[in-house]
Amino acid sequence: MSSKIDQKLFSGHEHALEHEPCPNCDGELQLRHGKHGPFLGCTHYPSCDFIRPLHQNDGHIIKPLGVACPECGNELVLRQGRYGMFIGCSDYPACQHIESLDAPDETPQQQFACPDCGRGHLTERKTRFGKLFYACDCYPKCKFAVNLPPVKGRCEECGFPLLVEKKLASGVKVQCADRKCQHVQS
Repeated sequence: MSSKIDQKLFSGHEHALEHEPCPNCDGELQLRHGKHGPFLGCTHYPSCDFIRPLHQNDGHIIKPLGVACPECGNELVLRQGRYGMFIGCSDYPACQHIESLDAPDETPQQQFACPDCGRGHLTERKTRFGKLFYACDCYPKCKFAVNLPPVKGRCEECGFPLLVEKKLASGVKVQCADRKCQHVQS
């Protein structure tokens, strides 16, 4: 009965069940289990410590792009990796060239002067959880930050030199960026 269970468990890794010779000694590679998952290890362990991962996490090829690698001249390919899709050389691991799939935005963003210090500008940033906010680029000297997108204008109520755009179910509202005021513009 155990042989039936073993075959079902390892049918996806049949190549690992075949006995391969160890490249370092005359032993065989055997399927072993460690804290990081299954791997192939030499049967002469501990005198021979050769191991090979059962699967590679280098990202499998989704599609060739038909563009030459700038480092080695081989073709660039689209790969699916651990953290998403990326562009890499088809000659991996000999060539380690990779590119991000997300090209930076070419549209220039409007610069807003920091209303607090006056020296810096507000830049778009992300929290560690991925939420956008806008903060002065003179941080840590200036700690001004707003959670909503800044809009050019001056508050009618208090005269604060920056407004923010707030999206509500009833539509988009423009309000004062000063936390003490929060006046909604008409």
